[in-house]
Amino acid sequence: MAGILDRFMSKFRPRSAIFRLPLPVLLWWLAAAMPASAHSGEGGFVLLLPTGYYLAGGTLAVLASFLLVFLIPARTVGRWGSARLPLGDIPLPPIMLTSTLSALILVGLLLAGLFGSADPRLNPLPVAIWSLWWVGFTFVQALCGDLWRRLNPWTAPYRLLMRLTGRRDSWRAYPDWLGYWPAILGFLSFAWFELVDLAPNDPARLAVAILIYAAITLTGMVLFGGEAWLRCADPFSVFLRLIAHLSPINAEPIAPNRCRLSLVLPGTRLFSLQSLPISGVLFVLLTLSAVSFDGLCRTFWWLAQGGINPLEFPGRSAVTSLDTAGLFGLWLALAAAYFLVIALGRWINPAMPVGRAAGILVVSIIPISLAYHFAHYLTVLLVDLQYAALALSDPFGRGWNLFGLDSRNVTMSFLNNYHSVVMIWNLQAGAIVLGHIMAVAIAHVLSARLGGDGWRAPFAQMPLAALMVLYTLFGLWLLAAPNAG
Repeated sequence: MAGILDRFMSKFRPRSAIFRLPLPVLLWWLAAAMPASAHSGEGGFVLLLPTGYYLAGGTLAVLASFLLVFLIPARTVGRWGSARLPLGDIPLPPIMLTSTLSALILVGLLLAGLFGSADPRLNPLPVAIWSLWWVGFTFVQALCGDLWRRLNPWTAPYRLLMRLTGRRDSWRAYPDWLGYWPAILGFLSFAWFELVDLAPNDPARLAVAILIYAAITLTGMVLFGGEAWLRCADPFSVFLRLIAHLSPINAEPIAPNRCRLSLVLPGTRLFSLQSLPISGVLFVLLTLSAVSFDGLCRTFWWLAQGGINPLEFPGRSAVTSLDTAGLFGLWLALAAAYFLVIALGRWINPAMPVGRAAGILVVSIIPISLAYHFAHYLTVLLVDLQYAALALSDPFGRGWNLFGLDSRNVTMSFLNNYHSVVMIWNLQAGAIVLGHIMAVAIAHVLSARLGGDGWRAPFAQMPLAALMVLYTLFGLWLLAAPNAG
């Protein structure tokens, strides 16, 4: 084993000099990485590099970006963010049509989950939900804008239920005190099911979970109104709507089924968001802590906290309590750290309102959430795209072969390809660094809304920038840490 590792590491030593390059060259090199071809593998991988170089380089990149942005007036950055490149008007299909199609596809997937193959790799439901939708569609949403508003499978059934009951309005108005708490509870449940539950990939188990979620969602929409429930209470509608604000495509409605498109700088649409209540702040922080824990819970360090030998991992049942505490604990720790830096900013700039500052600045966390989502799930998507085609070729496990595929089409060659591994690694590390740099720039612009006393106002954003720098270090460590996944 030692000889194999020595030969493997020898491939990387000549290239370790790349991490000694000047910072601008390093950033260019990270951004220049090209996507790798998708082949099969089992989970993620650990790239055995001298981690100190890239940890320091990535962290210093975020720190340097803050110092650079700090010297630029927020008004100037804001003007850059308001730039638009018109693309023209396009027609849109009716929401009822797209929602109905989505609902029918979901029904087909649920039937496959309940009555199809018990093998998660050969059943289309797990791969469609966990990889194509949760991972892949989130990337599409960030690139193209709020497609989920029209593809949401619950809109058409809700309108059908309202028509069948003869009602035009909800039973009661959505109460303000409820805020985003239902979305928090829903996202926590989803994260727990994904990261802690014993068999989240089991097709029948996943189908039952989706049916329970469907019942809760449709009940909430009928009681409080479809728009109100999806705006504040449905965890996925809230999450995907926030992610859509990162899109470089701005779609301005000009008619019920028509919109005007324009190109904007990625992330600048976040400037239009209003201050979130405390529950909204906690929801945004939860999206980041959940995907961060997805990386943490598989590291050797984390398993050692439970006295588990990562080389003899006994299974999820042995870490259920540990991972449950970790999922909640990391969220609470991140929330405590965020409110602490907001309080420190208030101490630097006494004129800054704490509640409003917390609600405005938290949207700068959204690019970091997407960056972690990309970094942690990229290899999963590359692997499962192949299994998706295989599963859809025989959705009910009846021996069909609709696309002429078989298991031999799924290979593991890309994990054995040095160049592919390095390219994927560059994309993952680069995404984390660039996500934090974008967050620093957005926080700089948003902090100008808070006002303050002369020279104190710009310096009040320093505690939040320090948290982002430290979280960059944490994220890059997660990416490099040995794991049992």
